Parts: sequence; C-alpha cells; structure tokens
Amino acid sequence: MQAREAGGRLRRLSQPEIDSICKKHDRLWSSLPGGARAVFAWCDLSGMHLAGRNLSDADFTGACLSGANLSNAKLEGANFFGADVQEANLSGASLRRADLRGSCLRGADLSGADLFEADLREGVIAAADAALGIRILESPLRASEAQGANLSGANLERSKLSGIVALKADFSDAIMKDCKLVRANLKQANFRGADLAGADLTSADLSGADMRDAVLVGAKTGMWRTDGADMTGALTDKPVGVAVASLPYDVMLRDHALWCETGGREGAPSAFDKADLRALKTIRGLNLTALSARGAVFYGLDMEGVQLQGAHLEGADLRGCNLRNADLRGARLVGARLSGSDLRECRLGPLMIAADRLLPADLTSAQLKNADFSGADLSRAVLKDADATRANFRGADLRNAELGGMLKAGALGL
Repeated sequence: MQAREAGGRLRRLSQPEIDSICKKHDRLWSSLPGGARAVFAWCDLSGMHLAGRNLSDADFTGACLSGANLSNAKLEGANFFGADVQEANLSGASLRRADLRGSCLRGADLSGADLFEADLREGVIAAADAALGIRILESPLRASEAQGANLSGANLERSKLSGIVALKADFSDAIMKDCKLVRANLKQANFRGADLAGADLTSADLSGADMRDAVLVGAKTGMWRTDGADMTGALTDKPVGVAVASLPYDVMLRDHALWCETGGREGAPSAFDKADLRALKTIRGLNLTALSARGAVFYGLDMEGVQLQGAHLEGADLRGCNLRNADLRGARLVGARLSGSDLRECRLGPLMIAADRLLPADLTSAQLKNADFSGADLSRAVLKDADATRANFRGADLRNAELGGMLKAGALGL
C-alpha cells in the first residue's frame, strides 16, 4: 500500500507514473511477466486521466480522485473505501461489486455506470438541483458522502445502499432491482422510470420524490414514507386495467394461438387491450400473430420466441420482458415502453402482406432505454422520436431504418 507523505498529505502522482502503474496492472491481468496490481491507496490522482483503463481489483483506498476522468473504465471489484471521488467522471464505468463504502462522490457523474452489487453504504449523501443541472450542497459536508452524484441510467441491481442519504439525487431510469435501500433518506429524489422491482425500501423516506413511471413490483415498502411523492404511472403489485384473475387470459391466449396456427379453423381471436398480463409469467413461443394488446401490461413476462407479427401493441408496457428471438415483424409499437427489455436476435423487420407491399415495424416515440437489440433485425423499422438512450444495437441490422429525432445518448452500435 502506498504510504502518505510526511505530514499526512497524500502522495501526488504524475500522469506518467499513473500510466506506468496501469501498464503493470494490464500485464498482471494478461498473465505477462512484470505485472503488478495497481495500488493507488492514499495517493492524489485529482484531475488525472484514467478513462477506459482496466483497473479491476485496483486499490484506491483513501485516494483523491477529485475531477479525475475514469469514464468507461473497468473498475470491477476495485476498492474505493474512503476515497475522494468528488466531481469525477465515472460515466459508463463498470464498478460491479466495487467497494465504495465511505467514499465521497459529491458531484460525480455516474450516469450509465454499472454498479451491480456495489457497496455504497455508510450514510452516503447526495444532493442535486435538476432545474439548474448543477448539484448543490444542501447539508454539511461529511467525511462520507456522494453529494450531487448523477446516477441516471446506472445499473444498481442488488447494490447495497441501506441508510443512504440521497436528497434530491438523480436515479432516473436507473436499474435498481433487488437494491437494498432500508432506512434510506430519499427525499425529493428523482426515480422517474427507475426499475425498483424487488427493492427493499423498508422505512425509507421518499417524501416529495418523483416516482413517475417507476417500477415497484415486488418491492418491500413497509413503513416507508411517500408524502407528496408523485406516483403517477408507477407500476406496483396492484393490477393495472383488467387483471388476469377477472378473465381467463391463459385460455384466451391459447385459443388465439390455435386460431393462428390452424388458419382460423379452430380457436378464436382475442383482444387484450389494456389488460394486465403480468400474472401469466410466460407466453414463450406462442403464435399470437395480429394480437391486439394496446396499452396492455406485459412487464417482466417471458416472451422468448413469441410470434407477434403485425400485432397492435401501441402504448403497451413491455419493460423488462424477455423478447429474445421474438417475431415482431410489422408490429405497431408506437409509444410502447421497452426499456430494459432483452430483444437480442429479435425480428423487427418489415412484414410482407402482399407481393408488392411491406409493412414496417413502427416504434415511433417508443421508450427503448437500456434495451438490448444486439443482433436484431431492424431493417426498415420506424424509430422516429424513439428514446434509445444507452440501448445496445451492436450487430443489429438497421438498413433503411428511419432514425429521425431518435435520442441516441450512450447508445452502442449506432
């Protein structure tokens, strides 16, 4: 471990020294001779450049990384215990299972970062001013804080944030499934569009929080406070629209599939507009061609390999669904929500309805944040005004697709 300089000051490292340590760390990970673990404990790296570096398992204990650029760095399992990461750029960084206990993340940019199973406990503080776009200190500076950290779109699945104080923090569109937020102070925090399925919010204070369109399915909410919170569009365990229990949806779906498979000789077509289908758990592999399910809730369903050619899914909630290898050729998905869904190898190309007529899949104004379209066929698809922030399009076929007005910040493969 690096020792502090005389007088308790941190040892200041130059950029060449940092580069040399990083190279040795690379050699260690590549099983090459001359390798050594990167140890930056009690060092001053403020303002330095470490973007894109592989520093997994590196030691940053007590280090100063204020204003440093660690964007897109690989920091899995790294130790940031008690580190000063104020105003640092960690956007897109991989911090899976990193130890951030007691670290100071005031004003840090963690947008789109992967903090799966990261440990951010020890009374962390965060404050933000959404109107100005500047994070503002609202409580006294403490040794352990993440004041002003921007966690929008970050992956915090199964991370530990119990006891966190995150006043006005920005968690919009963050993935927070099974996250531990016991006794957390989240007053006026922004959770708009965040996925908190299975999260533990026991005794958490969300007074004045923005919970619009947040997912709270399976969340533990005992003794939580939501005074003044905006819960508009929040998805909870309560049925939305017409629940499965009130109609034999499973029978209706299978009748529709039989009707499709037999060319109308058996079964019967069914409509599922504004139906809540979550209780079905799976419709994997069913032939549901031309299904009408406008405004229906499919959240979290296993729909792998389902056939929905020409289906009417306008405004449907398909967030968190497994749509891998699904056939959605010519589907109408205008305004549909597909954020966080698995659409790998999905077919969203045109549907031939006549020898000289093709019907393209229409995803106009659809929500596609963090969705995975890798290897998907999106040829001729209409993606006008869709929000594809941080979506993955690697290997996807986008020939002749209409992308006018599409939001692409952080998207891969475009």
